[in-house]
Amino acid sequence: MNLNELRKKIDSIDDEILELLNKRMEIVKKVGELKNKTGAPIYRPEREQEILNRLKKENRGPLNDSAIDAIFLEIFAVARNLERPERVAYLGPIGSFTHQAAEAKFGAMSDYLSMNSINAVFKAVETKRAKYGVVPIENSIDGVVGETLDLLGRSDLLIVAESYMPIHHTFATLEDDLSKIKKIYSKDIAFGQCRNFLIEHELEDVELIPVESTAKAAKLAAKEKGSAAICSHIAAKLYNLPILFENIEDLHTNKTRFIVISDFKNEKSGNDKTSILAKLEDKPGALVKFLEDFDKEKINLTKIESRPAADKEFSYWFYIDFDGHVDDENVQKIFKKHKKEIKWLGSYVKAISSKD
Repeated sequence: MNLNELRKKIDSIDDEILELLNKRMEIVKKVGELKNKTGAPIYRPEREQEILNRLKKENRGPLNDSAIDAIFLEIFAVARNLERPERVAYLGPIGSFTHQAAEAKFGAMSDYLSMNSINAVFKAVETKRAKYGVVPIENSIDGVVGETLDLLGRSDLLIVAESYMPIHHTFATLEDDLSKIKKIYSKDIAFGQCRNFLIEHELEDVELIPVESTAKAAKLAAKEKGSAAICSHIAAKLYNLPILFENIEDLHTNKTRFIVISDFKNEKSGNDKTSILAKLEDKPGALVKFLEDFDKEKINLTKIESRPAADKEFSYWFYIDFDGHVDDENVQKIFKKHKKEIKWLGSYVKAISSKD
């Protein structure tokens, strides 16, 4: 079979795919009409995960699991926009890691709203300017994002999804000679994450200028000779800033966990995580006794982090993640016993933490 014949076969298959996608979207429209009547949320992470799990199980290749995720997550995003277009607020600007995380969840077609702070993202969702918000909650190197935890404690919004993204930094500049670089722009955390690179290339004495995001760093360096940016690959490309070095971070296993916040409760998926804030009495053994109840109910704790309480000096909240859904029988026992001490932050499909 020659090349033209193979191409005709591909064209024929593409025609079939298009026809099937249009059939799928016609059904999606009917689903959207029913949801609009009942006020049900359009985004159902547990349903999307159920579809992906089924497809991966039935898959016979050559597509791998990552390819199935990439293709069908975009299909889901298109479907959601057909059902009911909804805006997604994220910690900006365009080209930031949070922007990438948002697009990975909601696809390129969604209506995005760039915000300049985590608080602004929460406000956008609370005031209905956006249906969803995407913010960072922890980094594998730098730990939890305190502002996100504090806002979750004060807000009625819930965590409805999570994702993990590998964080890779590039060194981008208009210069082709490092000796010409007099200043480097980046987010303050990124400087620390790329310290070894700066030392190895004798850049530790160059002026380091912290800005609010690595995307802003790329934008500034693209306009200024003698400067450079430590930024994401996508930010450098977005501002046409040539990349001199890729993956310059000290630890290539660096990941950030992002959460999606909204105003609805997820149904059980069978592979859920629940997040809570626990405010315990300030007395010896209070935390130990609280955690013992999880052990009795055979609930696996995956994270515990203390945060200063805003309403009382030298008092702490405990942010806790554990396996299970708020509607699970053993979880309900914990919630009923500690009703006054627990603030539920959401139950959602547990994301896989990539090793990339």
